[in-house]
Amino acid sequence: MFQAAYIDLLHDGRLAARVEAAWRRLEDCDLCARYCHVNRLQTLKGVVCRTGERAVVHSFGAHQGEEDPLRGRNGSGTIFFSWCNLRCVFCQNWEISHKGVGRETEPEEIADMMLSLQAQGCHNINFVSPSHVVAQIIKAVYLAAQRGLHLPLVYNTGGYDSPEALTLLDGIVDIYMPDMKYGDATIARQYSKVREYVAANRAAVKEMHRQVGDLVIDANGVAQRGLLVRHLVLPNGLAGTEAVLEFLAREISSNTYLNLMDQYHPCYRADEYESLDRPLTRDEYGEALAVARRCGLRRLDQHQNRAPM
Repeated sequence: MFQAAYIDLLHDGRLAARVEAAWRRLEDCDLCARYCHVNRLQTLKGVVCRTGERAVVHSFGAHQGEEDPLRGRNGSGTIFFSWCNLRCVFCQNWEISHKGVGRETEPEEIADMMLSLQAQGCHNINFVSPSHVVAQIIKAVYLAAQRGLHLPLVYNTGGYDSPEALTLLDGIVDIYMPDMKYGDATIARQYSKVREYVAANRAAVKEMHRQVGDLVIDANGVAQRGLLVRHLVLPNGLAGTEAVLEFLAREISSNTYLNLMDQYHPCYRADEYESLDRPLTRDEYGEALAVARRCGLRRLDQHQNRAPM
């Protein structure tokens, strides 16, 4: 019978210790790959994520738009955090990620959200854009687990995560769902305003896979544990799809569950960049699928993808 990873940590006292360790790191923050080293308990000055001691939550609810193994019949229990540690110029949720629409929320309230989603019958708790609120999430999980939370946890991230944060999450997260946005660090710098994205992203994905392995799906088709990777194909080859997929096949696993997404369309500030100012074409997406097959990646999720002509 499946048991969420954090239950053992709760019972032997390690989850409480993780809360304390994570909270201390907010005083000299290294909980994402930007390494701002700001005391987030005292100031927001110099903090790219614009988030201090309290997480900002935009919304929560049963979400039917996630990958099939996450949504199942009853939906994935998503909690959308506002702000982000990336600055993607084509962000489709820019009101949340760039403008911070939402409200500051105590960990106790986030715990209430998780228990509400569990009561609604959701298959998991899905933290969306969690990289900058790792400490707050760990504390909320601890509080909710004490009150009976038992669902698997999904860490739904842009993929710019620090090893320090992932060490704290080891044994807490059941399902890692990182983006692998780029195969070239220069392109990442131009369009997502981050340094060394590729190196940080690949190191993070390796550690995530080390912790949870390939995605395990139960007899009902619902994910229980493992790695699920998302890669959004961009126009004009900007995502470096071949480099990303070759890395997954060679250095992670040919059995990696991959959502190769084609729903790119110009959003936010994409119209300021000629190379991004058009939708993806069917031919571009077809080539990405062909690359995945050449690399030997055999677990492709395409349920969300509707390639334009």
